Amino acid sequence: MNIRLRQDTIVRSLRRNRTSTIAALSEEVGASRRTVLRDIGALRDQGFVIHSEPGLGGGLQLDPQSVQTAPRLSVTEVFALLISVASMRAAGYLPFSSLADAGLAKIEKALPSDKVRDLRLFLDCLYVGELAPQVDISNMRTMDPALLPAFETAFLQRLYLRFQYRDATGAKSRRFVEPQAMLILPPLWYLVAWDPAREDFRHFRMDRISQPQSVEGKKFRQRNVVFKNSVRPVNQIPR
Repeated sequence: MNIRLRQDTIVRSLRRNRTSTIAALSEEVGASRRTVLRDIGALRDQGFVIHSEPGLGGGLQLDPQSVQTAPRLSVTEVFALLISVASMRAAGYLPFSSLADAGLAKIEKALPSDKVRDLRLFLDCLYVGELAPQVDISNMRTMDPALLPAFETAFLQRLYLRFQYRDATGAKSRRFVEPQAMLILPPLWYLVAWDPAREDFRHFRMDRISQPQSVEGKKFRQRNVVFKNSVRPVNQIPR
């Protein structure tokens, strides 16, 4: 269980049971007493009011009125929100756009400076355009949720990406590429990458990608990606 899931489980347990102990929480999340104590301290830093009784077997209580005041959104989560808004805006349909932009601006303000830097680097790789009407979308699949976290690592650290790809005919192949950009042509999303085996750029439909994995220690150089005039960087889309 990762840190975020473990801490979320602790909060839910305290809300549900009203009171608990370090030992009980340790057993529930499968972590040591010391780890749970660190998690309790981190949750308090985030704004949760957690009362504790002294002693080895002392109980813990979460103030039902307390809420999280420190943001816990990752760059990937904020990026997912931003590209969703950008995609809707590119499609010409974004109700309550001013409220959406205001909310995203507040989220970005709450991020640490290093996360803001990563977010901007990530956004520099994102482009939006319009899908040609003749493109068949009848076989569109659900995208692998592991894509964005893998892309975050690969794009920010300039690492090669390895994945399995299923083409339009259903044939599967293993790909090893340099991820250069992401292209949203609603409702389809594409990974634009340099394919060393073919010595050329390739567009991979993201709903046909599975098992994505960045390759540690294998870096690449940024290449100049050229798009049609109708395709624009997300950071240049009018708000």
